[in-house]
Amino acid sequence: MGQKMQLHLGLKQQLRMTQQLQQAIKLLQLSRQELVTEIHEELIENPALEEVPESNTEFATMEDGEPPADPEDTPDLQSSLRNLDSNIARSDTIDWDSYLNEYQTHTPMQDASYKGFGDEDMPSYEATLTAPPTLVEHLMRQVKLTRFDKLQEDIAAEIIGNINEDGYLVGITLEEIAEKLNTDLDSVIYVQETIQEFDPTGVGSRDLRECLLSQAEILYPDNRLVHQIIDKHLHLLERKNFKQIAKEQKTNVDRVAAAAKVIASLNPRPGVKYSDERPMYITPDVFVERTADGEYHVMINDDGLPRLRVNSYYCELIKKSAPEDAANYIKDKMSSARWFLRSLQQRERTIYRVTEAIIARQRDFFEKGVNYLKPMILKDIAEDTNLSESTISRVTTKKYMHTPQGIYELKFFFTSKISRMDAFGGDDLASTAVQERIKSIVAKEDPKHPLSDQKIAEILKDGDIDIARRTVAKYREILGILSSSQRKQL
Repeated sequence: MGQKMQLHLGLKQQLRMTQQLQQAIKLLQLSRQELVTEIHEELIENPALEEVPESNTEFATMEDGEPPADPEDTPDLQSSLRNLDSNIARSDTIDWDSYLNEYQTHTPMQDASYKGFGDEDMPSYEATLTAPPTLVEHLMRQVKLTRFDKLQEDIAAEIIGNINEDGYLVGITLEEIAEKLNTDLDSVIYVQETIQEFDPTGVGSRDLRECLLSQAEILYPDNRLVHQIIDKHLHLLERKNFKQIAKEQKTNVDRVAAAAKVIASLNPRPGVKYSDERPMYITPDVFVERTADGEYHVMINDDGLPRLRVNSYYCELIKKSAPEDAANYIKDKMSSARWFLRSLQQRERTIYRVTEAIIARQRDFFEKGVNYLKPMILKDIAEDTNLSESTISRVTTKKYMHTPQGIYELKFFFTSKISRMDAFGGDDLASTAVQERIKSIVAKEDPKHPLSDQKIAEILKDGDIDIARRTVAKYREILGILSSSQRKQL
């Protein structure tokens, strides 16, 4: 059978992700901090964009509570876009000589305090910054103050280089360090024990027992019971089995309880103080307030976000003709600025619509609290807003809402359901509401006789909530609540 080449003409539909669509999707899923960073990067890369000064009143803001306008309905943006669209096709001559003369590099301002110094003599901006010492730096400074010889300094550097952010020696054993530096094990042990006496005390330990024991020997050198419990009975202490510890140590429970309090005051993660991690403060993306008539008022939080507009100079510049390469560059940047502004406004409007839909479905939560949270999935809000579930997922990720009940991530409102035992007893409950009830039950229990998971499940069933013991255990772990044996207080 012969083969031959043929041409066929056909039509088909195909979804293509344009660069503008990709940008809109990217902005939609960014958190507030990431959005600020993205805007600043766009301002640097695109000269057609500029930030509106705070004192500028030319661009009016929307009234409080009004939804963000559609990108096509914003007067300021539309004015810039109309100028862009009408001017981008015009082709006049640009006086490039005048432009270059006007915008050539200016002479740096002379300050009296800097007279006699050239730019190359001044320290860089980075050189003026300060930062707290890292754990490694803090320990190495102490090594220099210790009477170590050259070999011991090398051993200390090897140990400190393998200490993690919690302050533990990981990834290498003392035997491997001795072999690597061609020395005896006793020398390595001596250096490690010396490092454990550095600040923070206990740093460089290989496990929790060694860490706590090194701290206890320095801070409580005469409390032998504390030393013995850490050395031999940590597994019993974890379960608060004070009776068994007292039996094995041949003492009374009161002394064991007092020693347990001392151990609890020790630091199981000595290196955290010098960790690079810093607290991240949440800034809500949207505010929800209740008005006097009982309705809920939605406001997009644009405080701290740069306000942007199309650079008027480039709008005028595009009116005149220019060399082809320059003209194409300006047109490309103006078009990119237009799409960036539209994507930002579309992001705000989408967040606003999703917030309104959440309020409509979770009104009981806003009025009464977490215990009245209803089951809700992405599909519910997608149907209410005529958006896709993937869009709802992007909108609700890393976005926060300030409500009368507190600040919550938008994802918080999407929970699975827990059925009631009585089919006529009311609506199904959200799993988050059940977790809140478990937290409330544990908070009211007798500390000396904590409730088991099975007992909590029975209490919930008495309240017509059908839940298994293993589900109670799972929710308890999610809430960070210890088991009944670990919660027990003597």
